[in-house]
Amino acid sequence: MERTPIPVLTVPTAPYEDQRPTGGGGLRRPTGLFESQRNYLPNFVQSLLSSVDLRDRQGCTMVVGSDGRYFSKTAIEIVVQMAAANGIGRLVIGQNGILSTPAVSCIIRKIKAAGGIILTASHSPGGPGGEFGVKFEVANGGPAPDIVSDKIYQISKTLEEYAICPDLRVDLSRLGRQEFDLENKFKPFRVEIVDSVDIYLNLLRSIFDFNAIRNLLTGPNQIKIRIDAMNGVMGPYVRRILCDELGAPANSAINCIPLEDFGGQPPDPNLTYATTLLEAMRGGEYGFGAAFDADGDRYMILGQNGFFVNASDSLAIIAANLSCIPYFCQMGVRGFGRSMPTSTALDKVAKVMKVPVYETPTGWRYFSNLMDSGRCSLCGEESFGTGSDHLREKDGLWAVLVWLSILAARKQSVEEIVRDHWTKFGRHYYCRFDYEALEPRTAYFIMRDLEALITDKSFSHQQFAVGNNIYSVERTDSFEYIDPVDGTVTKRQGLRIIFSDASRLIFRMSASSHVRATLRIYAESYEKDPSQHNKEPQAVLSPLIAIALKISQIHERTGRKGPTVIT
Repeated sequence: MERTPIPVLTVPTAPYEDQRPTGGGGLRRPTGLFESQRNYLPNFVQSLLSSVDLRDRQGCTMVVGSDGRYFSKTAIEIVVQMAAANGIGRLVIGQNGILSTPAVSCIIRKIKAAGGIILTASHSPGGPGGEFGVKFEVANGGPAPDIVSDKIYQISKTLEEYAICPDLRVDLSRLGRQEFDLENKFKPFRVEIVDSVDIYLNLLRSIFDFNAIRNLLTGPNQIKIRIDAMNGVMGPYVRRILCDELGAPANSAINCIPLEDFGGQPPDPNLTYATTLLEAMRGGEYGFGAAFDADGDRYMILGQNGFFVNASDSLAIIAANLSCIPYFCQMGVRGFGRSMPTSTALDKVAKVMKVPVYETPTGWRYFSNLMDSGRCSLCGEESFGTGSDHLREKDGLWAVLVWLSILAARKQSVEEIVRDHWTKFGRHYYCRFDYEALEPRTAYFIMRDLEALITDKSFSHQQFAVGNNIYSVERTDSFEYIDPVDGTVTKRQGLRIIFSDASRLIFRMSASSHVRATLRIYAESYEKDPSQHNKEPQAVLSPLIAIALKISQIHERTGRKGPTVIT
């Protein structure tokens, strides 16, 4: 029986002024906005698809995945219908719509797709009252560069119509190929539903010594691990890779069922929100713990008794132990990258290893250029994102497998490895204070006035006395990045105060949401003396924080008594 071709419709619409991607081609908004505003999602998807040149778009392959949050299935259906109507030839989608961000990057690179669309709002809350997001990956498997984000935004401001096949229905649960005949199309539109884990798992097998990790988890000197997927996308990956493939007991993995509201908690792997894991680790039963965010690109590491490894230290320790990973033994190490707010712990390792460090703005898209040009092998951010040139995205499970490989090779505990690292390279005391949900104008004026203050000539070489500590300003700036690959200049990426003892204060606005603003204050202080490595970071950094609060007047200007989150 001959199938009736599915109609392709052109639907009139009106543009929205607020669809500027916040970085990496991503739009993140309250879920209710996507549900209640007419054509809000179709408008952005059309702008995204139209940003790809027509000749590159016609007949191409794209990858689609989600972190499983509320509204994902509805959104995937719209994306599929619009991709078909806009000339995409094939979509590869994870079963039930589930694909982690690293897995999407992996599949794009493996099958040489034109790009991908990820439906995620990262570590933001889910459910009807949470947030939803759409993120665009380009052909290298990384976040869209700023030039693409700008193009999407320009298209969105003048959009008058979008194309869609509203009658097209895909069964996301059925593995395999599904074909659809469309009106006025010579070739059928294809959708391939793939196992969410397979392709990514095969990549990991080529990077790590799975036998060594398996022996760590199952051998005579095995350690007990506790892994929290936080009811995000990582549940199937944790069960399949750590439990089925590497032998960890099934009860090692918790919160592994992806839930639309992530169980009512923000899927944010830090000490504030990963409390279930933290309490389990404090009991002393487990030697290694980890948690992942909703889409699987961020992670947190804990040692026995709840010993916390901050993300900057984790990056530096991974860099110092890359010889434990077969991939790097084969490929070599060409350079490191870190976002500007990330502590300078990585720089100490790079100096010993005699490799360059690239200091970039926050945002993984800045690392992609460095890796594509062969300059960078390992990179990371203080927000628990770490990855290497195996992909063009940060990769939480990859980082966890690196840590397990280090534990297997060195036969030490997490805490012993960290303390040995501090003894060799010194300890970078580090803290981030987040002031969330600020009124955007208030946050803007705080940053504006602060920039005027610290960049004035009179601020240079100023001294601050706090208790017994005296801090002398060595230099200040508004961070600017010149891409060494293409010369692109990115300005105003945070305010820096660097003191004569190499301590740093950094102030930065987060660009993850347009509704309310987040202002972050970062403090860093370096200590070489091992006898001084056992102090609480907030105690060591309290004089720097006092300076930050004094010059920013953030409490007085916001009415806050303290930060929302301390990391």
